[in-house]
Order: sequence, then C-alpha cells, then structure tokens
Amino acid sequence: QVQLVESGGGLVQTGGSLRLSCAASGRTFGSYAMGWFRQAPGKEREFVAAVTWSAGSVYYSYYADSVKGRFTISRDNAKNTVYLQMNSLKPEDTAVYFCAARPGRNGVRNNDYDYWGQGTQVTVSS
Repeated sequence: QVQLVESGGGLVQTGGSLRLSCAASGRTFGSYAMGWFRQAPGKEREFVAAVTWSAGSVYYSYYADSVKGRFTISRDNAKNTVYLQMNSLKPEDTAVYFCAARPGRNGVRNNDYDYWGQGTQVTVSS
C-alpha cells in the first residue's frame, strides 16, 4: 500500500504564496499519476492539478482552469515527493488540499484515485 502525507498548509494573505508537499511511502508503481485536489466548506471535492509519469519520466501536467497561471505542480522522483507551488492566492482558494495517487495515466482529473492523504488546510484571508 501507498501512504501519502501532505504538509505546507497554513494561513496567508491574499496575493501570498504557499508550497504544499506530498511525501509518498510504501508500494510504488512503474507508471502512475499524482494529483492534488481540494475541498472547500459546503462544496464538492475538486481537481486542482496532476502530473503523470512513465518509468520515472514526466508525460504531462494538468491544471484546473481556476488555478492555471498561478499554481505549478512538480515532483522529485528520487524523494517520492510531489509539490504544489501556489502563488497569487485568493480567498476562494481556501480549502483542505489533498494529495492523491493512482496507477496509470488516464483519468487524472477524476476523484477516484487509489490513495489519498489526510489533507492540509490552506486559508487565504481577505
């Protein structure tokens, strides 16, 4: 099994930045995708960003329209860690952010990933 642990959340002012980290341990796959999702109060969990690999090489990065140009997903395969750099934060970015993993390269925007972290709170003040 794969365990995912998020870190880096916190309280920031509008326009500020945060970098979230997701450290993976346990079972790994030769071809997999890593994603970030978020859930705001009273809303459904939504896709934020994802990155795909094949034998350690990055195939593609994906972003929700709401975060394009502001958020950047990256990974360090040697450390089994994926990052989400969040810039120009807005109050509407306030949510619990979840790291997720799934084998393969399809369905990266879906919320049916195989493994999930516990989430980290991001709060952006007005």
